[in-house]
Parts: sequence; structure tokens; C-alpha cells
Amino acid sequence: MGISRRKLLKFGGAAAAATAGTIGAPSIIKARETYNWRMTTSWPAGLPFYQTGPGSATDFARRVEAMSDGRIQIRVYAADELVPAFEGFDAVSSGGQVQLNHACSYYWAGESFAAQYFTTVPFGMTFQGFNAWLTEGGGNELWREVYEPFNLVPLAVGCTGVQPVGWFREPVESLSDFDGLSIRMPGLAGDVYDAIGANAQLLPGGEIFAALERGAIDAAEWVGPYLDRELGLHNAASYYYSSGWHEPSTTTEVIINKDDYESLPDDLKAILHNAAAACNITSHAWLEARNGDALDDLRDNHGVTFDTLPEDVIDALFEATRDILNTQANRDPLVKKVNDSFWEFKKKHDRWQENSETIFQTQIRDKGRRMLD
Repeated sequence: MGISRRKLLKFGGAAAAATAGTIGAPSIIKARETYNWRMTTSWPAGLPFYQTGPGSATDFARRVEAMSDGRIQIRVYAADELVPAFEGFDAVSSGGQVQLNHACSYYWAGESFAAQYFTTVPFGMTFQGFNAWLTEGGGNELWREVYEPFNLVPLAVGCTGVQPVGWFREPVESLSDFDGLSIRMPGLAGDVYDAIGANAQLLPGGEIFAALERGAIDAAEWVGPYLDRELGLHNAASYYYSSGWHEPSTTTEVIINKDDYESLPDDLKAILHNAAAACNITSHAWLEARNGDALDDLRDNHGVTFDTLPEDVIDALFEATRDILNTQANRDPLVKKVNDSFWEFKKKHDRWQENSETIFQTQIRDKGRRMLD
């Protein structure tokens, strides 16, 4: 039976469309491939800033899912729900069950001393300088180099800003008060306390209050007024000290199994990076907006004594920090590489900060307070 020219053109057009759809199908399917990932954390369930709320682990997961239009879906597990608080690094490194972990890099000092630099460094840089080092001073590249042997890709996802020294059951009057003092302190600062005669312990956030309340430890640091009040630390100790010597810019991380990361198309990799950057600035702003009122409440309504450490304590802590960093840098070329990069950048950044932030804080800030007088 013959086919009219009109029918032939109609058939041919439909066939061409079908063929085009068939050819295009694999790319469309690939573009909509979804990834269902698991992320463990070092934080107890419901903990603000870290586990829930702006800039937290769950906020990061929410942002990634929204930005990817559901192509990456991340289920978040609090500490001990899937793995213990301090085993997320190994879980992600080994691959398979867990693709990501949210924590602080100084928890992994046992894996690499150099890892600690990417959370914070005692007597180091505050939020502005530290983030400048990470993004523009080679810090992120060094971070990836440190984690490369563990098959991990790190992202900075949060920052607390300057942290107070912490809570003490008894007042601190001199350096001798640290002899035998048991204090919860992670990372390099814990090594520094050990060096001046204290006994530093690493405890997960969910265990700090109970240990301090029952006297298993004499002192503890956590984050700052708002989050410390959330943990109830003012109900276990009443002496609260500041200076920020130990954690001037405490940065949280998300680590990603490198094989899983490399399996992503470039646009999804970019989403992970941009979600992390959004959480980093959001988390810092969120705490900055709350710590002042929380500190006033602790002092005015809960009988908390807020003070700074004596000068002889700060001097001893500085000397111990310098000795430990120099010793570790001389032992390990990678530590030396990170250490030199960090302090050289700080020296350069300080020259600008002294002529910007420092002048503002000492000459201008207090006048601004009088604008509403």
C-alpha cells in the first residue's frame, strides 16, 4: 500500500523526534542521577550550631539538597547513632557505609598532628585572617594535602569566632592553680595544658556537663556564652574565663570520602563547596548575634564570675605553644609546611589588621556605642 507524502513527512518527523529522544536519554538520565549519602557527626542530637540550626550539619545537608534539586540527599546521624562521636573520620576514610562526617579537625590529631591547624591554632588568627588563609593563602590546598593519605576531601563549614577559655570550679589566681588540674580541652591546646602541668581530657560535647558536675574534671571549655549556657555548664561551675588564647577561630569541617566526591559531576561538587561556604558565614553570624546577650544573662542572672586569665598563665601557655609547634615542625616536614604557611600568612595579615581592625577597636568602636545615647 502506498503512503502519501504528507503521511511520510509526518512519520519521518515522529521517527526523528523519537530517535533524538533516544539519543538524548542517557545524558538526561545521567543529569538526574541521585546520590543518597549518610553523614555522621561528633555532636549530640539537637545540639544548636553543630547538629541543628543555622550553619549546622543538618543545615549543610538541607542546603545541598535544595541547591541540587534533590540530586544529593544527605541523612544526618548524631554522635553514637551510627558511629561513636570520634570515629567519623575512620568511617568516612574507609568508605562504604558513610560518605561524610561533620566535626572539627583537631579531633584527628592522632591521625595527623597537622590536621589541628585547620580547626584553630593557639595564639593564631581570628575569623577574618583564618578564612583568608584558607581561601587565599593556600590553607585549603594544604588541608587537602594533609587528608589525601586518608582518602578524604575537607570543607570548612562553620566558625565560632573567638572562644572563652572555659569554666572552672575554683577561681584561677596564678599558674600554680593548673598543677594537676583536670580540664576538658581538645587538640593542640590540650597538649599545651599538659605541658604546664594540667591534665587535659578529650570528651564529646554530650559528656562535658556530667563530668564537670560530678567533679570528674575540674574545668572545661566548650564554645562560648550561648552554647555553653545551652549545655548548662553554668550549673556545674561558676568561674568563667576569657582570652581566646586557645581557639581564636574555631572552624568546623565536613569531610567527604574522596571516591564518592570524585563520582560527582562538577556542578554537584560546586554545590557542596558553596553550601559549605554559606554555612561558614551563617554559623559565625548566628553566634555573634547571640553571645552578648547570653553573657549578660550568665553574669546578671546566674551568678557567673567572668574574668581573664592572669598574665603569668598566658605567658606560660604561649611559651608551651611555641615549644610544641617548633618540636612537631622539626619532626615532620608536612607539619613544618603547614606551620610555616600559617604563621607567615598571619604575619602578613597582622600588618593590615593593625591598621584596620585594631585601630577601629581602640579608637572608633566606643564612640559608636554613643550613637544611641
